[in-house]
Amino acid sequence: MKIICIGRNYAKHAKEMNSEAPTEPIFFLKPDTALLKDPVFYYPDFTKDLHYECEIVVRINRVGKHIEEQFAHKYYNQIGLGIDFTARDIQKAAKEKGLPWEKAKAFDNSAVLSPKWIDKANLDMGSITFSLQKNEEVVQSGNSQEMLFTIDRLIAYISQFITLKVGDLIYTGTPEGVGPIQIGDKLSGFIGEEKMFQLSVK
Repeated sequence: MKIICIGRNYAKHAKEMNSEAPTEPIFFLKPDTALLKDPVFYYPDFTKDLHYECEIVVRINRVGKHIEEQFAHKYYNQIGLGIDFTARDIQKAAKEKGLPWEKAKAFDNSAVLSPKWIDKANLDMGSITFSLQKNEEVVQSGNSQEMLFTIDRLIAYISQFITLKVGDLIYTGTPEGVGPIQIGDKLSGFIGEEKMFQLSVK
């Protein structure tokens, strides 16, 4: 199982990160050990600036390589929600030195995944609203129509380089509003009005 994460897939998020909007999808990987399997997240001791990034997640249900965009919808049937935790201070230091920054993104438990999934037949795939609350206050809200690259485009693009397998997860990028968490925070993710996950930071 692979965790494939998309960077800068929302123009306003790219702007808040002082980055240009990409002309083609940007992706990076997290190992399977990054999946958080508990409703509790323990703040790691190697960072002092840990940020949430709430994202729509797609789970692949067929093996595919060189998938054409027009057929990409056949390779998933459910939508979930997650968080791509990012050690922003470590990422910044690595970028300044021109070094890879996997340790800022791919550390253990850095990928929150909702225990709930919604059949895509029950969603308007062109307009999926989602949000993240921190301590019951909305800190991020987005809609799939704001994506620079649609889910089907992402699947087609990634499959040019990497064979997609059953169970692979694609984190499709985060909207604007990313920010830090602290010990004691409670995070809740929603698709529409449906709560998809809740976790505590300790």
